[in-house]
Amino acid sequence: MLFALVLLLLLIFLLQNGQPAEVSFFGAHGQLPMGVALLLAAVFGVLLVALPGTARIVQLRLLSRRRAAAGPRTALPPSPADEPADERTRR
Repeated sequence: MLFALVLLLLLIFLLQNGQPAEVSFFGAHGQLPMGVALLLAAVFGVLLVALPGTARIVQLRLLSRRRAAAGPRTALPPSPADEPADERTRR
């Protein structure tokens, strides 16, 4: 139901913004209805953000799987500050 409402609102937006707009993109020039041009700009904006974000998520998941496959990391030896005071004085 919500999807149908969104589509109806989008259709109304496109029909109300039908005046022609001059569009240039990578050397291509043409005219589109204003509503279509705005819709395309929004879609390209979403792709511009979503594609690098998706690539980064995939990169982090691969790194996480590699680390999990390598096994647990070995713990570092305790530093002298972590030892009790009486053991430091015996040295």
